Amino acid sequence: MTVTVRQETKRDYSETEAVVEEAFKNEKYTDHTEHFLVARLRKSTAFIPELSLVAEKNNRIVGHVLLTKISIENDSHNYESLALAPVSVLPDYQNKGIGSKLIFDALLKARDLGYRSVIVLGHDKYYPRFGFKPASVFGIESPFEVPDEAFLALELKENSLENVSGKVVYSKPFQTN
Repeated sequence: MTVTVRQETKRDYSETEAVVEEAFKNEKYTDHTEHFLVARLRKSTAFIPELSLVAEKNNRIVGHVLLTKISIENDSHNYESLALAPVSVLPDYQNKGIGSKLIFDALLKARDLGYRSVIVLGHDKYYPRFGFKPASVFGIESPFEVPDEAFLALELKENSLENVSGKVVYSKPFQTN
């Protein structure tokens, strides 16, 4: 299946949001507002246009991934990081490698832009294939109660989380419904 991954443009916003909404429509563990989250994130200072990517097949958007700014904070330091959320693929195109391609491309782009780490709340059987490990391994905590194996971190540069510890602070759009 030939799929092209590219940076999302403003022209794509409504189509992307429809893809995000459809992708989560039948998911069990969601409040079905991910498309609203994407719209809020785009209007925030956490948004990085180069890290909002879409997957296209036959000139139709079939998937989307978004990485946005977050921080990891403790009593003495504030470290910049990225949140991977959400990753969306239309149901008819799921399990065909599109989500993986979007994630790999987004992680490479983030590294190229100089970002050092990424945090994700997600499936512990899926994200380790990209190099994610439980965030607790690095001394990084979730701001809410989640299973340890589902709150994951990735070093985009070797040892970039070596002296980082603290609690993740998500940008405001994540905290609003």
